[in-house]
Amino acid sequence: MTGKNARHNAFLRLVSGNTAAFGSESRYALHASKEMVIGRDPSCQIVLDAMMYRMVSRRHAAVRPLSSSPDNKFTWVICDLNSANGTYLNGQRFYGCQELQSGDRIGLGSDGPQFMFEYDIIPQPTMMTKQNASLPSAANYQNHTQIKQPDSVSFTQLFPIISTGKDLTRKAYLVPGILTVVFVVLMFATVGRPQANQVIVASYIAFVVYYFVYQLCGKQKPWWVLVGTALTTALILLSPVLELFIFVFRGILPGNLPSPQDSTTLTELLVRMFFGAGLMEELLKALPVLGAFVIGRQLPSPWRERIGVWEPLDGILLGTASALGFTLLETLGQYVPDITQNVSQQVGIGAAGQLAGLQLLIPRVLGSVAGHMAYSGYLGYFIGLAVLKPSKSWQILSIGYLSASALHALWNATGSINALLLVIVGVLSYAVLMAAILKARALSPTRSQNFATRFLGPK
Repeated sequence: MTGKNARHNAFLRLVSGNTAAFGSESRYALHASKEMVIGRDPSCQIVLDAMMYRMVSRRHAAVRPLSSSPDNKFTWVICDLNSANGTYLNGQRFYGCQELQSGDRIGLGSDGPQFMFEYDIIPQPTMMTKQNASLPSAANYQNHTQIKQPDSVSFTQLFPIISTGKDLTRKAYLVPGILTVVFVVLMFATVGRPQANQVIVASYIAFVVYYFVYQLCGKQKPWWVLVGTALTTALILLSPVLELFIFVFRGILPGNLPSPQDSTTLTELLVRMFFGAGLMEELLKALPVLGAFVIGRQLPSPWRERIGVWEPLDGILLGTASALGFTLLETLGQYVPDITQNVSQQVGIGAAGQLAGLQLLIPRVLGSVAGHMAYSGYLGYFIGLAVLKPSKSWQILSIGYLSASALHALWNATGSINALLLVIVGVLSYAVLMAAILKARALSPTRSQNFATRFLGPK
């Protein structure tokens, strides 16, 4: 029974989230004399892992007790502490404070960890203590909070970098901003040196494109693993391995690419592109991804998780990194020098060739998100999926390899036929990559740790 001879012991119980991020506790008793703050700051009463729960602020929300009646029943309220991603009560975002009822769900962010508010009723003689008497009543809570929050400005509010400095690299996109400044300075520094300037411009565009894909994937992967994957692909292109691939796919198999003067039907062109571009180049770009999988299996934890391929998101991140290395070397090592030389010979002015090379450089690298990165990321999804589903691995890999190669061949073939068809195939390739990323995030065993950028707010 409830009434004057009852005490309400309140609790917060974790109902959604990774329990490893909270320690061994999943139920937290609320104290009648003090608030309980939830956040990533070590001073909070419930501390969340900063790496797992990036959507949670340092001091996100607080549960506060109120003495609401003469018989000493307690009312509890949940207060949002100006969190970046909001606090939700039963799926609805609120501002300020809301009264809690038993069974209410408290969410930190739209898809962050959730707690359930509940209480036990323990019969006990009514006793008004000094501590309880000092608590504000529910009826006067709004006025109490208004009086307690003057217009004073704290030192950290005037100098926010002091209190938020640790979050700058994680949430404020500090690293992309720094790299942008560095690239701008380098672009000015290489004016008059076209080859160096082209490398700088191409590298920056490639970084922006890949960073977009990385944020969409939402899984952390060490930068040196990604850079190493791109460099490995570039080294393969410069090694005798490329000659072996050309001999097999374009010499033995019917993948000999036609010259501009050759007259071929669409069917013949598609077949040649499927073997000579699709199958050959997608397998070549997949070699570093497969190598990372093999190396990861030999390493102890946590290195095996950092380097290896254990889920589709790993495959997408490494596959797109490999494609980036392929695109940069192909663009800077072949296409741009060729067009620069051809225009310079035709016009007789070196500056005209350099301008033409720069004009080709930008769309070639930007187009990689709907081209090489799309095909290789899509194949990487299947490589990671095969790791998750080992009993169906060969079936999964076959479907992924053939479909990625078919998209690649379709892009190459339509490029010489019609610009509108090229747009359609490019949009299709981009959509395929995005669909693979969304499905990979849904399948991810580490989904609770995903930091994927949300472009749409809660509805």
